[in-house]
This record gives sequence, C-alpha cells and structure tokens, in this order.
Amino acid sequence: MIPPRLPAARPRPARPSPFPPEARRARTGGPVFPEQPSTRIPATFVRDPAPAGPASGSTAAPAPPPPDEARAPAARTAGRRAEVPGPPPLPGPDRARLVAGEHHDPHALLGLHPVPGGFVVRALKPFARAVTLVAPGTRAELAHEADGLFSALLPTAPDAYELVVRYGAEPGVDEVRGADAYRFWPALGELDLHLIREGRHEELWRALGAHPMTHQGVAGTRFTVWAPNALGVRVAGDFNCWDGTAAPMRSLGASGVWELFLPGVGEGALYKFDVAGPDGGHRLRADPMARRTECPPATASIVERSRYEWRDGEWMARRAAREPHREPLSVYEVHLPSWRPGLGYRELAEQLPAYVADLGFTHVELMPVAEHPFGGSWGYQVTGFYAPTARLGGPDDFRYLVDALHRAGIGVLMDWVPAHFPKDEWALARFDGTALYEHADPQRAEHPDWGTLEFDHGRREVRNFLVANAVYWCEEFHIDGLRVDAVASMLYLDYSRGDGGWTPNAHGGREDLDAVAFLQEMNATVYRRCPGVFTAAEESTAWPGVTRATHHTGEGGFGGLGFGFKWNMGWMHDSLAYMGKEPVHRRYHHGEMTFSMVYAYSENYILPISHDEVVHGKRALVSKMPGDWWQQRAGHRAYLGFMWAHPGKQLLFMGQEFAQGAEWSQEHGPHWWLLDPGYAAEPDHRGVRDLVRELNTVSRATPALWERDTEPAGFSWAFEDPADTADDNVLAFWRYAADGSPLLSVSNFSPVVRHAYRIGVPPGHPAWCEALNTDARRFGGGGVGNPQPLTAEPVPHHGREHSLTPVLPPLATLWLRPR
Repeated sequence: MIPPRLPAARPRPARPSPFPPEARRARTGGPVFPEQPSTRIPATFVRDPAPAGPASGSTAAPAPPPPDEARAPAARTAGRRAEVPGPPPLPGPDRARLVAGEHHDPHALLGLHPVPGGFVVRALKPFARAVTLVAPGTRAELAHEADGLFSALLPTAPDAYELVVRYGAEPGVDEVRGADAYRFWPALGELDLHLIREGRHEELWRALGAHPMTHQGVAGTRFTVWAPNALGVRVAGDFNCWDGTAAPMRSLGASGVWELFLPGVGEGALYKFDVAGPDGGHRLRADPMARRTECPPATASIVERSRYEWRDGEWMARRAAREPHREPLSVYEVHLPSWRPGLGYRELAEQLPAYVADLGFTHVELMPVAEHPFGGSWGYQVTGFYAPTARLGGPDDFRYLVDALHRAGIGVLMDWVPAHFPKDEWALARFDGTALYEHADPQRAEHPDWGTLEFDHGRREVRNFLVANAVYWCEEFHIDGLRVDAVASMLYLDYSRGDGGWTPNAHGGREDLDAVAFLQEMNATVYRRCPGVFTAAEESTAWPGVTRATHHTGEGGFGGLGFGFKWNMGWMHDSLAYMGKEPVHRRYHHGEMTFSMVYAYSENYILPISHDEVVHGKRALVSKMPGDWWQQRAGHRAYLGFMWAHPGKQLLFMGQEFAQGAEWSQEHGPHWWLLDPGYAAEPDHRGVRDLVRELNTVSRATPALWERDTEPAGFSWAFEDPADTADDNVLAFWRYAADGSPLLSVSNFSPVVRHAYRIGVPPGHPAWCEALNTDARRFGGGGVGNPQPLTAEPVPHHGREHSLTPVLPPLATLWLRPR
C-alpha cells in the first residue's frame, strides 16, 4: 500500500511581501494604513531622457534617482525639476467609495485622465510611503492625498508608464515596480458580455474566472466575475497580502460582470474576490469559475493555464462515430480518492487503466471529481464546479489520467451535480450578498434532505453557468459521458416537501418547469457540441421521456429530457429485494424479477449496482445474499450473470467485482487484501473477479447481449408465461442479435440442482453449448453444468417444436448459444 499523501498546488516562486510587517494582515479584516507623507507635499514632474528601466510588468526595484547635481548636463538643463500645481482632489464621496471597495468604476478615478491644465494620474496604494510614475523620458513623484490615494498632474500624457511603489522608509528599499492596472482597457469583449447577458455563452469558462494573458503588450492575469448585485468587487490574493484595497474591479454594465487586469500576476497565484454586498458587508469568495483550487481544507482559487498535450486523438476520432446504445457498454464505478488510498491522478493512471482493461469493462464512471470541501460528501456537494479536486493533483494531472484511460481503450464517465450546492460562506451561497445562484424563494432555496441550496434553474445566468460546465468537462477534459445526479429532486417542486412547503407551477402542477428546461438545454447543447458523448440520468421516478429527444412531446405535454440513458433504479431495487429473500420464499416474489420487462423499452436503461447500494447499512452485494458463505458467493455470481444478460447496460461499483463482504468506506476503499495469495479465502474472491472478467469478455463477443438493447425484438421469455417457473425459482429468456442470432440465459435461484430442465428452442440450431456457467469451478462454484454440447430434441415445449434438457446448477446462471 502506498502511503497517503496530499498533493500540493504547483510549486511557485516565493512572493516576498512588499508591505512592512505592521501593514500586513490576514485574509480577512480591514487595511491598516501606515504613516504616509503629508498631503501638502506638491507633486513634482521631471522630463528625463534616460531609459525607463525594466520592461513593463517587471517587479524589480529600480535604483533611486540620482540627485540633480549628479545628473548629466542635458538632464540638468532640459529636465530641471519644477513644481507644478497639484491635481484637483478626488471628491470625498468618490474617494470614500473607492477606498471602501464599493465603487462601480475605479478606472474612471485611477490611472491617467485628462483634466484642465494637463493629465492627472492617480494610484490607490495603501501602506505605500512613496509612489513614482516612470515612463520613457519621464519621472513624476505622486503626492499623497488621503487614505492611500496618490496623485500628480502631468503636462502631457506618457505612452506606457509604470509605477514604482516604495514601502520602505529609505529610497530603494522595499520597492515594487510594474505597469499600472488602471491604464488598461477591458480585456473582455462585447460579444462575451452580450452572450453572458443572454445566458448563452457556451464557453463561459473562457470569459469568466482568472486567465493569464498578455494584454496591450503586458503580461498579467485578467480577473472577471459575475456579481450583479454587488456594490463593488476587489481582487485579493497572495500577490497583495490578501488585501484587495488596491485592486478594485470595474463593473461592465448590465452583464453583471466585474473585470480587472492585473499586470505581473501569473500562473500559480492564489486569489479570491472581496465582494461588497448590498448591505455593505465584505465577504471573501472563491472564484465560481476557478479552474484550480487549493487542496481542502484551504479554499483559495489558483490562477491556472493548461499546458497538457493530449495523446488520445485516435480515441476521440472513434468516439465521434460511436452509437453507445448499439455497442457493448459495461461500467466500473470508482471513487478515485479511495480506490487506492494515497495515489494521485498520475499514480492512478499507472494502475487503474490496466486493471479496468484486464476485467473487460468498457468504461469507468468517476464519482464527482469537481472540488468539494468535505470528503465525506464523496464529491456530491460541490464548491468548485470547474476545478478537479486538488486532493489528487492539478488539472493537468487529471487530464493525464483521462488520457491514459483512453489510450487503454477505456471510456470515462463522470458524475455531475447540477441540482444543489453547499452553504459554505466562502463559496456560492449568497455570492454577491443576495440569493444569486440559489432561489430567492425560501420555499425553494434549501434542499430539505441534504441541508444544501438548490440552484435557481430559471435564472438564465445560472442555467448558463451549469450548461457551460457540462460542456467544459467534455471539451477540456475529454470526458465521454455525464451521469447527472439527483435528477428526481430537480424535476418535482414537492420533492421531499410536505403540504404547504411548495408552490404549484403556473399550470397548477408539481413539475419544476425551470429544471425541465435546463435539463433539455444541457442535453441538447452537449450532444450538439460533443459528438459521441452521452448523458445518463439518475432518476428514480416514472417521469416519462427521460431519454426521449427534447423535440418529441409526450402525453403529458412535455418534450423529452434528452438524456442518452437512465439508471434503472426500479430494476435495481426489485432484483436486490428478490435476491435478499431466502430461496424458499423467492417463489412468492418472482414478479419482482420479471416486472422490469414490462417497462424495459420505455427508456434506454443502465442497470446500476452503485455505491449507494453498498453503504449506510445496506451491506455489500455478496452480503445481501442469504445463506452460508458458499451460498452467498453462489448467489452473488448468479445475480451478476442474470444482470449481464438482462436488457440494458451494466454498472458495478468497485469492490463488488471480487465479492468484498464489508460495506465500502471512503477511508479504506476496496479491501484489496482479500486478493492476497496469502489469505486463506483468496480463491473465493479471485474466482468472482474471474467471473466478472468472463462476463465482460463473452458479452463483448456476443452481439445478442447488447446490439438490440433498446429494441423489444431483441428479447423474449423462454416460457410463454414467465410465472410458470416461479415455483422452481428459474428465470429463462432469449436475447437476439440484429441478424437473429440467439442466446439463452437461464438462472436457477434455488439451492438445488435441476436435472433435465426442458426448455423450448428455436429451429435451425441442432446443437447448443455453454457460453458461460457461473457455477464453474474456476469461479469458485461446484462445477455442475453441461460440459458436452446439448442436442435439440424434436420434443415440443412452450410453443416451440424443439427443446433442450440442460442441467441447471444450484444458485447459478447459464448462458447457452448455438454451437
């Protein structure tokens, strides 16, 4: 077992603080201004033909200017220091709002602006002792007005100037030099703002968040955030000692977006947004669009730029042409932090693809990887919707894992949670001081079961945030499918709410029309933009048309939701209830195993044995089976054989592939020691794993088991009335490929051998053989079966002219096919 580790953020060069110790502060709290120069000191201006020094964006401290008498003669005659009238003072209310971080347009006050008599330059630099403007041929000392605001009046406007900010008591000590953030035009285009206003920006992650870039020839980072009700927003980070006073953002009008380009800030910088709400209170918020975060419990966002070079081009080209409903699809569900505790994304990439490929699964499904503060939520309470969890590495490390799975021939599905989010005060909850991402209506804001907040799917910007997020994972991380969590909780206004706890929709119904429209838009957008990607809904009710196309209206008047698949929760609950009964009682519950075929083709189904079924006292799959250890394992194997033959795709949670007897624990993950050759019962567990490999291998080679999964013609019961075999605890049915090739699945869920069990077979196939027997000795079974081919006898049975008489092993499933 590799010792656990917590991956750190990408190493960054140390950032020495430019502020004196007495001026530094924690990430929260107000600024403390040191003693600053008197406001009576006049601004001075010098025209200097000497070079301006380091390039724009540099933080290197320049050498202090030489005294006048040491200058070259040209400088003494042409650039003589001369006092000029001071600039007009900033009006008190504007200055107060600016310093308080509540001004909507700090760029109108700071930076360089024409005024009568010249150009005024202003800089807000709390804690500074001196501020100097430097440009080619120009140096101007700015005078301190008040509250950390410095200004000077210039006779002409310099082209591209920098500011030298001194925090030390002596010239040249603790100086920072760089371009003035308030001399730049907005770095976000009008088209972006228009699409954001309309809620139609399908690449929202390219417009909002923190983006390293070169803007107007200067390297830095553009910060943008949607906070329409904020009085003001500032950027705070490790680059300004978590004091955003000097970095107020500007509002970009009706879009509700705030923007600021900060020169010199680059990849790896930590940041948050200091948001002033309508109540005047300031709150430090993580970036909703952050593409990287600190490792929990730390909560800062990180400036990120991907440098990953994908190597899965062949997989992506094939994916676009695939039809998942007509292909083999079996899914291994994984909780990445606990599959092999202590491994990061890159270490997992060395083990997970090989393991999954060896067992023959076509896909993995990852429980949510988006950043979440509490590991015990398993990722289902998300705070960083655009950032893979930092617990296992950085975003490019996660790309490396997906790439490795693709190159091993494994598709990657991901659980996605657009229904709700946690209340953490540093995240999305009341982000700009108002109900922004959540519902303003208290009846709809809080989820009654989970103590979380529900998204306001009727707000176009929120809907855009989520639709773009679905596209983001598919395009930026090459995710092949999204399993959407808790869909039922989104569809119904009265979900877990009693009388008086909900309000009917405009038509008097209980359907959440906003959520319906959101799911339709999300599915339509993902399928249009990402060919070959599919979505699956965890929907536990009988909502009609979950996998129907969005433009096809059903009987209830709703268009389909547009999902590619739906988890068959009914099949899962019914079949597990049957398997949990003692065999002597199963005859009375036979309908629980046959009922699924009543509705099997109403949707496109995945048959899930997921993490939800092996936690919270529900017991592991093998432990649900009655009887002694041999009977439990036999029932486990027989159930898997029945599941793989049943119409629909298969999903199995980690640990169940080798019959782990204990419930899954996020702290310990699968009990891999059960497969240690030194463990006495290791052959029992290895045998079940070998069966899973065989199920996948034989299934892939047998089109009858997957080619017509969504067509009623691909299935028929082996007996005219499936209830006829209830007393025997036998379930037998046919599967057919597109060319008519048959496969017979027979499950004997009683603990007795049934000899010469007659079953009618179609004509034209004189001999039949076992394709799979879950009682085989190599799987840990008793070895009862039909080692020799079976001959079809001309004995009519159940409407067929010929029949077979196979031996049915106890608690086992047989697959028979023509020889």
